[in-house]
Amino acid sequence: MSKNNCAVILAGGQGKRMKSELPKPMFKVLGEPMLEWVIKSCGMAEVADICIVKGYKAEMIDEYLEGRYDTVYQSERMGTGHAVMMAEEWLKERSKGAGGNVLILNGDAPFVDADTIKNALNLHTKEDNAVTIITAEVENPKGYGRVLRNKSGGVVGIIEEKDASAEQKKIRAINSGAYWFKTQELLKALRLLKPNNSQGEYYLTDSVYIMISSGLKAGAYTSENPDVVLGANDRKELLQLNNKARDGIIDKHLDNGVEFLSTDGVTIGRGVTIGAGTTILQGVILHGDTVIGENSVIGPNCLIENCQIGAGVKLNTVQAYDSVIETNAKIGPFAHIRPNSHIKAGVKIGNFVEVKNSTVGEKTSVAHLTYVGDSDVGSSVNFGCGAVTVNYDGNAKFRTTIGNNAFIGCNTNLIAPVKVGDMAYTAAGTTVTNDVPDGALAIERGSMLVKEGYSYKKFNK
Repeated sequence: MSKNNCAVILAGGQGKRMKSELPKPMFKVLGEPMLEWVIKSCGMAEVADICIVKGYKAEMIDEYLEGRYDTVYQSERMGTGHAVMMAEEWLKERSKGAGGNVLILNGDAPFVDADTIKNALNLHTKEDNAVTIITAEVENPKGYGRVLRNKSGGVVGIIEEKDASAEQKKIRAINSGAYWFKTQELLKALRLLKPNNSQGEYYLTDSVYIMISSGLKAGAYTSENPDVVLGANDRKELLQLNNKARDGIIDKHLDNGVEFLSTDGVTIGRGVTIGAGTTILQGVILHGDTVIGENSVIGPNCLIENCQIGAGVKLNTVQAYDSVIETNAKIGPFAHIRPNSHIKAGVKIGNFVEVKNSTVGEKTSVAHLTYVGDSDVGSSVNFGCGAVTVNYDGNAKFRTTIGNNAFIGCNTNLIAPVKVGDMAYTAAGTTVTNDVPDGALAIERGSMLVKEGYSYKKFNK
C-alpha cells in the first residue's frame, strides 16, 4: 500500500433505535466494538493512517481509542458527506503528494474485510478512477441503494430504493457505503455538496454524481463478501450480526479439526486460535487473544479471555483471564483463574478454587475450597481443603512461597510474607506467621477446652 493512502471512518452515529447512550459504532459483535472490526480490517489491508469522525458521545470514542488514531468532531449529524467534511483539513495534509487515495468506511459496518479493501484499491488505481464504489450483490437488495451502470459497465450513479423505478429495483448490485476516492478529487467534490434533499443533509453519494458530471471516471468493485453491506440499526439487527459472525468463526474451526458436540451458547472471538482435536462443549465463551492447544476439552460453561492454554488441558466450568495454563492441567468445576497466573503442566485444580497472580508448579494439587493469591508454589504440592494464602493486610499485598513437595493441611492460613520450605508440612487448622524450614512440620493450635453439660444448661434456661 502507498504511504499516500489513508482512511476516514465515520463513527458519529447515535443509533436511537438501540435505546442506549452508547454510540452506535461502539456496540459489540463477538465482544469487540463494530468500530474495532473496521479499524482492524484497515490494518490488515495495510491502511494505517486513519482518521475517525466522532459525533454522538464523542468522549466514549476518545476513551476507547486512547489516542491510537486521529479524530475529528462532527457537532451536528448532517449526513455522510457532512461527516467527511469534518476531516477536510486532515485530508488536505494527505493530498499534497501525487497519487493519494482515501478510503471511506462506516464504523458500524463491521464485516468489511481486508481483501475487499485491497482488491477495490487495485481496481481503483488500475482503472484510474476518481471514485470506486465498493458494492456487493445480494439476493434481496430491498432497502439498499442500487449502483447504476451504463452498457459498457461504467458507473453512472447511485439511486436510493425509494427513488428507484421497478426495473432499477431488480438490480442486485448495492452500495455498501464504502468508497475509494482520489483524495484531491474528493476534496473538490466536498466543496460542491449541497443539502438539496428533504432531510437537509449532505450526502456523500452526491459526490459521485459531481465527479461523473465533471467528466471524471467512476467505477465499482463487487466484493466477493456480500456481508460488507451489513450493519445494525437496532438490537435485532445487532443480534443478527453476532449470530452471523459466530457461525462463520465456528465453521472455520470445524474446518481446522475442532470438535463441537453442540454450539448452544458457544461464542468464539475472531482472535482465538484452537488446535485440532480439541473439543468445545456447550456454553463456552472464548475472547481476546486466547490460544488453545490440541486435544483439549473446554467446557461446559467456561469463560476464557486472553489465555494461553496448552495441549491436553481439561477445563470444566472455569473462568480464566490473562493467564497461562500448561499441558495436561485439569481445572474445575467452579474454578476462577485470575490475571497473571501461571498454571504449570499436570496441575489439578478442583471446585471452588481461586488462583490470582500466582505460579502453581507442575503436578501440584489444589483440590477444593482454596485461595492461592500472590504466591509462588512449587511442584507436587498438596493443598488441603480450605487453605488460604493471606496476602493482604489492608494496606499492601505480600507474596507467599511454597517449596516443592510441601503439604498444606486443611484450613491452613499462610500469613504473607511467609515461606514454606521443600517437603515441609502444615498441620490442619494452623495459622503460619513465620517461615517453615525444609522438611519441618508447623503446628499452631490452642488447647481445646471441653465444658461438660454446657448445652443442657443453656437449653434449660
